[in-house]
Amino acid sequence: MAWNDPDWGKKNNGSGPPDLDELWRRFNQKLNERFGGKGVPPSGGGMPGGRIKLPGGLSVMPLLVALVWFGSGFYIVDAGERGVVLRFGKYVETTTPGPRWHLPYPLEGVEIVKQEQVRTVEVGYRNNVKSKVLKESLMLTDDENIIDIQFAVQYTLKSPEDFLFNNRSSEEAVMGAAETAIREIVGKNKMDFVLYEGREAVAAAASKLMQEILDRYKTGISISKVTMQNAQPPEQVQAAFDDAVKAGQDRERQKNEGQAYANDVIPKARGNASRLLQEADGYKQRVIANAQGDASRFKQVVAEYSKAPKVTRDRMYLDTMQQMLSNSSKVLVDQKNGNNLLYLPLDKLIQASGGNAPVPEIGAPTKQPAAETPPLVQDNAGTARSRDAFRSREREVRP
Repeated sequence: MAWNDPDWGKKNNGSGPPDLDELWRRFNQKLNERFGGKGVPPSGGGMPGGRIKLPGGLSVMPLLVALVWFGSGFYIVDAGERGVVLRFGKYVETTTPGPRWHLPYPLEGVEIVKQEQVRTVEVGYRNNVKSKVLKESLMLTDDENIIDIQFAVQYTLKSPEDFLFNNRSSEEAVMGAAETAIREIVGKNKMDFVLYEGREAVAAAASKLMQEILDRYKTGISISKVTMQNAQPPEQVQAAFDDAVKAGQDRERQKNEGQAYANDVIPKARGNASRLLQEADGYKQRVIANAQGDASRFKQVVAEYSKAPKVTRDRMYLDTMQQMLSNSSKVLVDQKNGNNLLYLPLDKLIQASGGNAPVPEIGAPTKQPAAETPPLVQDNAGTARSRDAFRSREREVRP
């Protein structure tokens, strides 16, 4: 029996499956009867023309349809998701995780958005750093050098409604903002800074600028992290750049060595200079103190000299001669007294001459002790005067 037989289902005394057209006619008949219309008798065998009624005259089918339609408004929002409810296409509210209900279709609809899901956009490469996209990765620095940069941008959603209604493609928006921001940051910095010590600073500045651009367009996207995957010169100039880097390292090494030598020499020179300054200052203070002492002593001598000029003059003469002759190895003998027994102070002479003074010959006339026979001095007139004579001389009467 063919499947397209029009009498299929009407044979074997109605024992086959009912016809779909017959079921539809019966459904229309029940609806008409429910709303006061005339029923259409069913054609052929099949289900009887009677209908199942509930108490009160209600039919089962409309109630089931109403329950199914009402139940279609229930939905569940999982953790990390948000539900955006739309009423005739207009935004109504944003629901949090849990079981929720909205007016069934076509009155309201809901869009489930994964707000906390971390999405990643790759700039300059795809899936692997080796698979580069040169039109995205090649950038110009401030010192007019070209570098090859690959980085990844991770982002989440902070406003599901802005993400749905202000974005046509979130990935393209993030990629455009990322490429714009990184080119601006790289274009304002030197090549060495971007390649070495400034990689983290460049990533942080690019993340901040991306967020400003996306907020300006109200995309509802929040940049969570920017990761620099690779940054290097183009492959065509890699060898020359390595040589330049080595030369720069040698320059830094020599600068460090020179700085170390300067750190060793400069403190020593400063210490020597400070020592010389202190010595000069000490010498200055000593000279000033000596000069002041001499001036004070001279003033005192002048005061005494004004009281007794002759005595003071003689006393100054004796003190001067004593000071001069105390460092001399010569012995002066007073012959006017006629003493034949002289005492020669050999110990004093040897000590004064440092142990190299010659020993006098035997038989030489001895000399008197210095304490007993004082040395003679000659004044301007050529006469010898003994120290005892000067000491025993009576002082002149003061006027």
